[in-house]
Amino acid sequence: MADIKDNKQKKGPRLQSWLYIILFIGFGYILFFSKEDGSGLTGKASYTDFRNYMERGYVSRLVVYPNLGVMDMYIKPDSVKYVFPDVSYTQPFSKPMLTVGVGSLDNLQEFIDMSQEAGTFSGDVEYEKKSHTMMEILISILPFALLILFWILMTRHINGGSGAPGGGVFSVGKSKAKVYEKGSSDRVTFKDVAGQAEAKTEVEEIVEFLKNPKKYTDLGGKIPKGALLVGPPGTGKTLLAKAVAGEADVPFFSLSGSDFVEMFVGVGASRVRDLFRQAKEKAPCIIFIDEIDAVGRARGKNPAMGGNDERENTLNQLLTEMDGFGTNSGVIILAATNRVDILDKALLRAGRFDRQIHLDLPDLNERKAVFGVHLRNIKLSKDVDVDLLARQTPGFSGADIANVCNEAALIAARHNKKKVEKDDFLSAVDRIVGGLEKKTKVLTADEKRTIALHEAGHATLSWFLEYANPLIKVTIVPRGRALGAAWYLPEERQITTKEQMLDEMCATLGGRAAEELFTGHISTGAMNDLERVTKQAYGMIAYAGMSDRLANLCYYSSTDEYAFQKPYSDKTAELIDEEVKKLINEQYERGKKILLEHEEGHHRLAQLLIEREVIMAEDVERIFGKRPWASRSEEILEDGKKSSEPASVVENHDKVEP
Repeated sequence: MADIKDNKQKKGPRLQSWLYIILFIGFGYILFFSKEDGSGLTGKASYTDFRNYMERGYVSRLVVYPNLGVMDMYIKPDSVKYVFPDVSYTQPFSKPMLTVGVGSLDNLQEFIDMSQEAGTFSGDVEYEKKSHTMMEILISILPFALLILFWILMTRHINGGSGAPGGGVFSVGKSKAKVYEKGSSDRVTFKDVAGQAEAKTEVEEIVEFLKNPKKYTDLGGKIPKGALLVGPPGTGKTLLAKAVAGEADVPFFSLSGSDFVEMFVGVGASRVRDLFRQAKEKAPCIIFIDEIDAVGRARGKNPAMGGNDERENTLNQLLTEMDGFGTNSGVIILAATNRVDILDKALLRAGRFDRQIHLDLPDLNERKAVFGVHLRNIKLSKDVDVDLLARQTPGFSGADIANVCNEAALIAARHNKKKVEKDDFLSAVDRIVGGLEKKTKVLTADEKRTIALHEAGHATLSWFLEYANPLIKVTIVPRGRALGAAWYLPEERQITTKEQMLDEMCATLGGRAAEELFTGHISTGAMNDLERVTKQAYGMIAYAGMSDRLANLCYYSSTDEYAFQKPYSDKTAELIDEEVKKLINEQYERGKKILLEHEEGHHRLAQLLIEREVIMAEDVERIFGKRPWASRSEEILEDGKKSSEPASVVENHDKVEP
């Protein structure tokens, strides 16, 4: 396939070169044959001038062309200076000539006879039949030639843009899928896909079925029609599909869902038909449609009312090709999306996409494997610990980890280092999660003190609350849009209890509580804290049923995407609001109580922040003592000697402005 593509790319410039050569030869031919005989001293004259020149004896010879209604009047060499007064006469002219329009041939002949009798003209008179000149022919056919040339260039351009071989503008309905054959130089294999063991197992089974179908058909099994890769952005859906293309010994058609969408009506359905036609010819093969939600949205819910929905027509054709009356034996469809909830139900039924393969965010061990893949080509220092990096990046996707590795290499190069060190990776994590550090932002003494009290409030509450995330670092250095931040290393939980959520909520409100207690006023710096707490409280009350007055009730529906009404009454809405206010106020008062109990330590912590701007977990431990609620994450920190290293998750971003 690659050789065919290269030949097409070479063929285009070759044809274009030949076109330029032909045009050059044609213009040369025209110029050569349009060149007039004689010295080049020519012009036009009126019939009145002709009579005057004849009477004065300037004319030596006449050549009349009756079919054109013109004649050539040749001037005597010694009379040129009278006929062409503006011409320089440095050399003699052999055949100076003027072209004269002739009205009536009879009157012309009568005048010539009179001139001969009078002795003013003694030359020859010839009557010839002459065809149009080359220039006249060129002028007549030039518009048509330009139109033909423009058509050729436009069809070649449109054909090159569509990616379909041949057909020119008529190839707009052809499939734009890229075909990958065996032996590609930039192939991706399953070794390049770290983590996602369950997803890899399922797609490996599809590849194995294509390589050895008899193993399954002997037991009565059938090849799956399709598999849908589902997961958050950056989890490796497209990479996994590329690995399938690299591992399979069959043709692999790859395209995006938006490739079916075009401004012309019916083009999407036509491209679907052409795609499956090509796939059937090369079966067994695999078709991969990335971002299938571009054409696979649920029908009947298009915001554009009325008219012909091209996307729905494309989806209908796709459904028909996947499992209609026609047979697609040997053609497997892989698709990827992170919006499976909006896909049409007909697309998800068995027989079309037989299985959904979920790719979740990688856990600790999977993050280690992902780091191992992306660190292959990076020159690492001996102090880089992959286990440390994996523990410092909870919630990171594969794409995020790749970004961390690249950012660390850039930071090391910026500091003229020969190898990438541990500090570079930690700085890269801080840069990606918290934003760029703004050392030039000037804060007043009062602002700095308020921010320090705010961040110390977070640190104090998280230290004394059992289920709060373990504190790693607190800083009042502006970063991104945040004036200060507290960094934590949260435990990776599968479920979260009410007690855990309440402790996290209380710790989040610690900044606002510290401002009110110790400065006597509140500021806009807690806006992000309040936003997170409010959303969490509404989730606990309205979705998780964690309320005494609304116990075990959930007002969230994952299937009602286009609902126009709330699933509860106005009275219930008021009750939800009351419960949310009650829940937040209880945790706010709880936080203020804990801060008052440890007021001295809180002030020491805030003063240390003002002096050093950044403090670590061991600084907090020196002030408050060992944390009474030792968790698994803190044991990890101690085992890995992480107490002097920044964490990767910012639990609190205090915005500069609302």
